[in-house]
Amino acid sequence: MAKRKKSNPTPAAFLAQHHACSDGAAFAMQYPTMADVWDHCKRPDWLLWILDRLNMPLDRDLRLFACWCAVCTPMADGRTTRALLTDPRSLDAVRVATRFALGCATEEERAAARAAAWAAAWAAARDAARDAARAAAWAAAGAAAGAAAWDAAWAAARAAAWDAAGDAQCGHLRTLVPNPFR
Repeated sequence: MAKRKKSNPTPAAFLAQHHACSDGAAFAMQYPTMADVWDHCKRPDWLLWILDRLNMPLDRDLRLFACWCAVCTPMADGRTTRALLTDPRSLDAVRVATRFALGCATEEERAAARAAAWAAAWAAARDAARDAARAAAWAAAGAAAGAAAWDAAWAAARAAAWDAAGDAQCGHLRTLVPNPFR
C-alpha cells in the first residue's frame, strides 16, 4: 500500500482556508511553505492552532505535551514550572494525567487527581490572597517608586523568560508531533 503524500500548502492558501489572526498571518507569510512555518514558529499556541486546523487525531500527544509544560517549562529564574508544584496533590495530578495519556490510568484515577489538584489550587489561592493583603497593609508610602522600578525590571525578565519558555515548548511539541506538512 502506497503512503499518502502529505500536503505542504503555501501559507497564503492555508491562511485563506483557516483565517489566522493578523499576527500569525504576518509571521506565516514570511515563509514559502507551511512546513517552513512549522519549523520556524516560536509560538506554541500558533503550532497548536495549526494542529487544530488540520484535525489531526493527537489526543495522546497533546495530553503528554500539556503534562510536559506543567513540569518542564523554563522560568525566568532558571527553575522549571515543576518548582511551582509545591503541593504534592498538584504533582500527583500531572503524574496521573501522564499515565492517563499513556493508557495506564483509569478515568476514576484521573477524576480523583483532578479533584485533589483543584483543592490544592484553591488552598494556594487563598494563601496568596492573605499574603498579598498582609503585604499591602504593611507597605510604606515611599515604596511606590521602588515598586515601579522593580516592576519594569521584572517586565523585561518576564519577556525574556516568555521567549525561552515558548522556544522550549515549541521544541518539545515538535518532538511529539513531527512536522505535519512533511
